Amino acid sequence: MNKTNTRKLAIAGVFCAVAVVGSLFSFPVFGSKCSPFQHMVNILCAVLLGPVYGVCAAFAASLIRNFLGLGSLLAFPGSMFGALVCGVIYAKTKKTGETLAGEVFGTAVLGGLCAYPIAVLFMGQSAAGLAFYAFVLPFFISTAGGAAISAVLICSLKHAGILHTMQETLDRP
Repeated sequence: MNKTNTRKLAIAGVFCAVAVVGSLFSFPVFGSKCSPFQHMVNILCAVLLGPVYGVCAAFAASLIRNFLGLGSLLAFPGSMFGALVCGVIYAKTKKTGETLAGEVFGTAVLGGLCAYPIAVLFMGQSAAGLAFYAFVLPFFISTAGGAAISAVLICSLKHAGILHTMQETLDRP
């Protein structure tokens, strides 16, 4: 394994830890636990590490959160779809605004729609008592908060001239 992969893996591990610890500050919305720090981490992973590391960090954080009782099975679609979409968008465009929108869309729409069958099949939720779109709004609230936090962080890093240096350091072998 070369130095670049080791650096990226270490940073992904730190981001995973931030997402897990940040889930202590979650809040309930319509039966799902909203954790905006996970979405902040997804966007930072997209900007610094790329989509593969972002999805892996989101999966690991969701798994750890479930093992610790800090999340539910809905953490998987709620984090991984957003990480994938915003990671791919940033890799293609290098634009922060589109990346933030990709996180919100991936989590709220794709993750919210995929949460429905998970809730019905694995969590024992009654299909009759559960509206199909019941997860889109809570996921939107959570991801919008995380996107706002990461927007402030990324803008601050850009303004200070640090973001580009961080990106170069992580891409350099």
